[in-house]
Amino acid sequence: MGPSIEPLASYLAPLEEAARELANTWRPEDPAYRAEVYRQILMNLSYGYFVHFNADAEHPDWSPLYNPVFMCQPNPDDIYIFSPLRDDLTYRVSGDRGTVSKLIFVTQRGIPGTLASVGEYGAASSIDDQDFTVGPDNQLEIIFSAVRPAGYEGNWSQLKAGADCLLVRYRMIDWECEIDPQLTIECLDEVPLKRRLAPEDVVERLAQQSTIPRNQNRLFYKMQNDILDAVGQNAIHPVRLPGLDKQLYWPAVYSFDEDEALIIETEMPAIARYWNVQLNDPLFNAVEYVYRHSSINGSTAVIGSDGKLRVVIALNDPGLHNWLDPAGLTEGTLYGRWYDCSSLPIPTITKVKLADLEAHLPADTAKVSPQERELALRKRVAAAQRRRRW
Repeated sequence: MGPSIEPLASYLAPLEEAARELANTWRPEDPAYRAEVYRQILMNLSYGYFVHFNADAEHPDWSPLYNPVFMCQPNPDDIYIFSPLRDDLTYRVSGDRGTVSKLIFVTQRGIPGTLASVGEYGAASSIDDQDFTVGPDNQLEIIFSAVRPAGYEGNWSQLKAGADCLLVRYRMIDWECEIDPQLTIECLDEVPLKRRLAPEDVVERLAQQSTIPRNQNRLFYKMQNDILDAVGQNAIHPVRLPGLDKQLYWPAVYSFDEDEALIIETEMPAIARYWNVQLNDPLFNAVEYVYRHSSINGSTAVIGSDGKLRVVIALNDPGLHNWLDPAGLTEGTLYGRWYDCSSLPIPTITKVKLADLEAHLPADTAKVSPQERELALRKRVAAAQRRRRW
């Protein structure tokens, strides 16, 4: 006789805990917020299936992490994938490197959603295209293990004690022209064949899957509230996250009225290998970025003649090239990134009346016509849809 299998709802109780995190949002009494929290819960529950059912450390495989579907603040320039692993096994990642501007591998303890706070993550180690070599045929091989294999002189990244996952970022600057990698991951140790899950395994993993939405909400709501507590609205609060030593985030909680606009202004590093700015909604989801111009980077922005970057957030298109579209939102978070840059300037945010916007910008600020904006958006949609998601 097999194990007792309880009614499905008994394994999904943590979903109610996720819903109660509505209390930690900025407008817990707003029905629109409640509806969005429910939608977010289902989004993260579906992501949790990949976390707990798709692969295991002995039988690694790529699962989607963040992308235009799983939108807990992905960088719009990145496609994220991951695989579980174990720190006592040896793995090989190989295949075609593609032509993405940055290919970043991070091993760490904690797949997003399995832990409830940033402080619980650890054992982080990273390697990117500045650290590994690619063959003349664009083929790439990297070994991940606790110690470098004897006699092996190729690309290697250490698995620190406690590491249990590998996160990969395919980072594009020019979405239209760059090509995503095609990579495989394999365990090089002798392991048993992948078995069918027993009923008790299924219910255990189902129970774990149902905690993903709660953990995601606790983690990300706290992250944005920490920014608000530290510097208030419309001010930058630079942070670093585990595993990305070369990346400085410069987030802010933004807020403005319908007749206002925000101007983000910054000096530019002399060497800026990668940077971007994006908008998030009040629940830390990335604002729609396939069909909206809600992010900008070094390929799509125009730097001012004085060497400064200025980006404008406004509800409607003001006809300025560097406009970020908040998709009807007047509050949320913005995230900027400096990656592998020669300096780390901290931008400012200025709130102005929309009617006075141009008076606060240089006379030669780049502009676009409605026709140019429509064409740019069509190209953005086509380029985004060509990218890998699964």
